[in-house]
Amino acid sequence: MSLFSGLSRPLKAAGLALIGVAVIAAVIGGVSALSGGDSTNTAASSPAPPPSTPGDAVPPTSPPASPPGSPSSPPASPTPPASTPPGSGAPTSGQPGQPGQPGQPKPGQPGGEQQASNKWVTVRVYNNSMIQGLAERAAEDFRKAGWTVTAVSGYPSGVIPESTAYFRPGTDEEAAAKQLATEFGMRAEARFPGIQNSSAGVIVIVTNNYHSPGKS
Repeated sequence: MSLFSGLSRPLKAAGLALIGVAVIAAVIGGVSALSGGDSTNTAASSPAPPPSTPGDAVPPTSPPASPPGSPSSPPASPTPPASTPPGSGAPTSGQPGQPGQPGQPKPGQPGGEQQASNKWVTVRVYNNSMIQGLAERAAEDFRKAGWTVTAVSGYPSGVIPESTAYFRPGTDEEAAAKQLATEFGMRAEARFPGIQNSSAGVIVIVTNNYHSPGKS
């Protein structure tokens, strides 16, 4: 006999509806139970990541900076100073005792005030060569340079090695003779015994090596 026998048709329909609802509810509950169990099992089976410990730092992704004192490119080589070794430089302009340097009077030309003041000392010129008129030519050169020539003659009392201006040491003749010698490319020396007692003034004895200023 059926469960719905004896019931009217409306009741049978209501009972079938209730049974259907119950079946659907049961199916939904079973599916939910199965889904919840899988999620719980999955969560339980997946191990948790280990806790971070001090010192487990993440390695840097960018390259480390260059250490101090290590530039990225080598420094340029320093330029050596343009220093001049001692003793190899050019002589200082106007240095005394170096004829021909800038600042020095050229042969036959008067110098500064100090040099001009020496030219009051008189000069006597003597020829000790075989060149006729050499003493006169030298005397004319001296006069053009501002010197006072008081005598021109020959010197036959010996052989003088080269043209020289002679002076008495410790007198004004010394500075004058040295200046005259510098201007005309001669030597300057103290008087030798043969002319030691001659009159005051610079004594110039010219020889074959004398050349007028500007002439070779």
